[in-house]
Amino acid sequence: MSSRQCSKVACNNAAVSTLTYDYADSMAVLGPLAQRREPHTYDLCKKHSERLSAPQGWHIVRYSALGEVG
Repeated sequence: MSSRQCSKVACNNAAVSTLTYDYADSMAVLGPLAQRREPHTYDLCKKHSERLSAPQGWHIVRYSALGEVG
């Protein structure tokens, strides 16, 4: 698999997670890096994954890969 960069502007770090939004449920879902890039998703580096925030009234759901701690 080729390395993908973080989707944040001016960030050249390698992506480690994928972010999707569920607008109907006011939810941001952050999980392990998807196997391939998909439209309407955002690949984030470790720093931006850890700093992720959501609009007021929204929930963030964080999934981790099996065996991953944290």
